[in-house]
Amino acid sequence: MNNANGSVFKYPDNVETDVIIPARHLNTQDARELASHCMEDIDKDFVKNVKDGDIMVGGWNFGCGSSREHAPMVIKESGISCVIAANFARIFYRNAFNMGLLLMEVGDDVDKINDGDELEVDAATGVIRDLTNGAEIQCPPLPASMAAILSLI
Repeated sequence: MNNANGSVFKYPDNVETDVIIPARHLNTQDARELASHCMEDIDKDFVKNVKDGDIMVGGWNFGCGSSREHAPMVIKESGISCVIAANFARIFYRNAFNMGLLLMEVGDDVDKINDGDELEVDAATGVIRDLTNGAEIQCPPLPASMAAILSLI
């Protein structure tokens, strides 16, 4: 998966894995059931409003906290095609790719993206176009090793 197109759901810095999927719901392995609780502690309407292909945007240290693999799994299962953030907690970064979830790091350019914007992401070139405000962000292209993992999932 080298492309993503969708509406933005934007969140702040330091979104923890326990915010992405609260531990109180980890009493099932059913991905669809878990995804029904994605982001509920900071955005109770996320699961009602997200559509397949939408894009999640976060600030610095997205996915910090515990190393639970459930966090990227529920983001993907909810329909999110890509997560863009200033940067990611390292264990979340690796878990996300292992789960088949595309991530793009953009540093301070994350401030050019607003909640509700329509984005077009080309991971192979690292170009993110904001179709709402006309901004274009150039970030590092998806590493070949990560593209290979995504192609298998």
